[in-house]
Amino acid sequence: MDIKSKGIEKLIGPLAAVLGFVYLFQWYVFGDLKSKTDPTFERNNPPLVMEEGDPYLRALMRTISFSESNSTRPYSLLYGGERVKDLSRHPQICVTIVNGPNKGNCSTAAGRYQIINTTWYDIAPRYHPSPSQMMFWTSYSFEAKYQDMVVYRWLNDSRFWGFDIAKKLRQNKLDEVLRRLSPTWTSLGYGIETNSNTRFLPTVYQKVLKEELATANKSSSRE
Repeated sequence: MDIKSKGIEKLIGPLAAVLGFVYLFQWYVFGDLKSKTDPTFERNNPPLVMEEGDPYLRALMRTISFSESNSTRPYSLLYGGERVKDLSRHPQICVTIVNGPNKGNCSTAAGRYQIINTTWYDIAPRYHPSPSQMMFWTSYSFEAKYQDMVVYRWLNDSRFWGFDIAKKLRQNKLDEVLRRLSPTWTSLGYGIETNSNTRFLPTVYQKVLKEELATANKSSSRE
């Protein structure tokens, strides 16, 4: 073996290591992302139960739920993974937080959008389409369609948020929207409790937006 061949042989080891690192990095970033767009992703981000609405806001709602609940059956989900059968009202079950900055406290977050009980009883009187009145008591069903409708109307209230969310989404300003919503949903990328799904949210949004726009176009063509 000549000197030149020996030099090449010495380079093979380090080169193989570099190529191996590049492969693992691509698998981690792009392979993991692919797993979010395969049938498992579809099951964990089902369509909304609510049928109507602006496709841009609907896509945002599905993006929020991908980060917050990420489940095949998100509407009955409690914080921590347990489920409830009775959705006639907000479950109000406080589950101990086992990690993160709020460890040791408890959370009543429930449903597709992981809304805590105090938030629900703040927004439901404003946006719930069918409250039930019994004597002096008003009840706000937490059934799937009402979770969707209340959150949709909430996000569509520009006076509450101080800006028009649907308009910002049409201007391709998703990052600005997520930033403004992160104090409410802390997993959206700018809060204190990001999770393993947070980094995929822009890609998820674009994917579900295409679905929502296609559905909206089909509906309008039938009319």
